[in-house]
This record gives sequence, C-alpha cells and structure tokens, in this order.
Amino acid sequence: MKTLSALLAIALAFFGYFYLHRPITYPAGVLIDSEPAQTAIGDGEPMIARGEYQLKALVRFSLDARILHRKVYDYDRGSKLVPVDLAVGWGPMSDQAVLDRIEISQSTRFYWYEYQLPPPIPRDQIVSHSTNLHVIPATPAIASFCKSLRQGELVHLEGELVEATGPEIGTWRSSLSRTDSGNGACELMLVENCSTLNRTESKTTTLVKR
Repeated sequence: MKTLSALLAIALAFFGYFYLHRPITYPAGVLIDSEPAQTAIGDGEPMIARGEYQLKALVRFSLDARILHRKVYDYDRGSKLVPVDLAVGWGPMSDQAVLDRIEISQSTRFYWYEYQLPPPIPRDQIVSHSTNLHVIPATPAIASFCKSLRQGELVHLEGELVEATGPEIGTWRSSLSRTDSGNGACELMLVENCSTLNRTESKTTTLVKR
C-alpha cells in the first residue's frame, strides 16, 4: 500500500510539473509587431568582467518577443557564462497560426525549425523574425527568470550584444544582424533587464534593473 501511494505521489508530481510548464497557446494573430532595437554605443566602453570572462559591449539591444523554445545548458564549455539559450520570435514568428505549422527545437547551441512544404511563411521571414539568444544573465535573478520561461510566454529583454573572451570559449562574438543564419548567427546577449508582457504588449512584471 505504501508503495502504491508513493507511486501515485510521484505520478501526480510529474503531472503537476508538466501541466505548469506546458506551452502557452493563443488565438491566431501576430502578438509582437515591433522589431528588435539595436543602437550603437560610444568608443572606449570599458570591458565588463564576468568572473573568468571579459565582455566587450558591441551595441545596445532590446526586444519584445515570444518564447519559441528554451534550452538550459549545464555542462558544455560555455555554460558557466551562458546557462540558457532562448529561441525567440516576433512579427509573423509570434503568430500562433504560423507556429502551429513549425516544429521548433534547440540543441548544441543551435535553434532548429522544421515544417512540411510549403512553409507557412517564406523562409527568409522565418530567419529575419526569429533568433537564438545566448543569454548571459547580469544577476542570479535574471538567470532564474530566463531558465523558468515557458514556451509561448511574451517577454521584454534589454542589455548589450557582446564579444566574450575567456577559458574554454576562446572568443565568442555576437551576431549583429537579424537576417543571417547558420553558425555564428546567434546573438550573445548580456541581459540586464527582463520582464514579462501581456497580450497588449504592456509590461506586467519588471524583475531586475541593474
């Protein structure tokens, strides 16, 4: 009897976990209609120390986006600096009608998408309206926030795109383009401010500001 009760408790715990972390879906329609904002920074910006790593800020960067997928990395060579990657989308890549026809995954620091032909939108729009963010959290609270995001959540992120140097990673430089793809096309972002958004795109919970 005790064994049965224990198994039932484990089953309920698993059900509760997956229920609370299930993807969020919406009616069809674009949820995020703004483009990411990228602005130049002045020369002579000081290097940013992050433990064993040095970060060189390349541009200021902010975006509102829908979480397409989240991947936590614990043991690869970049995990000390970048513990989580966020695949994010905006414009047509925030539309449930489009995403229902695309299979999205993450592995080996890449974001992958698959679809049955014909694609729901042209491939160049998929590329230019989604990306894989390598997140360098500015604080432990931001790390926890990013690691806990559910597929489908709407978020606002602010910080810098950077070039990082340090042990095991060598030099890791962010892409500065939204239209590239393949190796080197991901954004390496020092996230300094993060918040959730509601469906009307107003910030509902500002978590951290440095």
